[in-house]
Amino acid sequence: MTIPNTIKVDDRLNAIVDASLADIAPLPELALAAARHGATLIQYRDKTASTRVMVERAVAIRAALAGTGVAFVVNDRVDVALAAGADGVHLGADDMDAPTARRLLGDAAIIGLTVKTPADAARAGRAPIDYACIGGVFETLSKVNPDPPVGLDGLRALRGTIRRLRPDMPVSAIAGIDLSRVPDVIAAGADGVAVISAIFRASDIAGATTAFRTAVDAALEGRA
Repeated sequence: MTIPNTIKVDDRLNAIVDASLADIAPLPELALAAARHGATLIQYRDKTASTRVMVERAVAIRAALAGTGVAFVVNDRVDVALAAGADGVHLGADDMDAPTARRLLGDAAIIGLTVKTPADAARAGRAPIDYACIGGVFETLSKVNPDPPVGLDGLRALRGTIRRLRPDMPVSAIAGIDLSRVPDVIAAGADGVAVISAIFRASDIAGATTAFRTAVDAALEGRA
């Protein structure tokens, strides 16, 4: 299986549209608001809906994002990504393996992979994926996570493993990341952040998205 050798995804700000956010506004509206105000990647995550409902929601989100230029991936579900015509999928450790997902989705698809352990990092560095997301870095209320946070030291170590294997592959960080933590996360090696509540449960979603994008860009510039 060919390992991608070009960067085809911008994961500086991965805005995760979780199904639990439907109490705020329709998911397509949330996705579009984030895309218009600085998100560089939109991810739809749904741990409870049926496959039929997931496909319907993913199709609606994809339609809302049309013309924005922002890539759209589905969390976990390769079948839903295919059925909805999404740009790709974000895989967890217990999901379909990356080589099989690549075979099904094709070379043009975006495939991301969650990294929590040294074994995950080594796997990510050798897998046919386009980006990795390390986490959880800090405690979060957005997801039940039996594993302890890796912290900044863990982020730095996991990022180092991936960098040695795939120097050019973008790597983001997730879990408990607010604006104040962005500089430290970027300094520890992340190329971007993945955010749920800090954007979508903010009183001003557009403003929060813009603030995160500005903070990430400033931290990356400072690191460079």
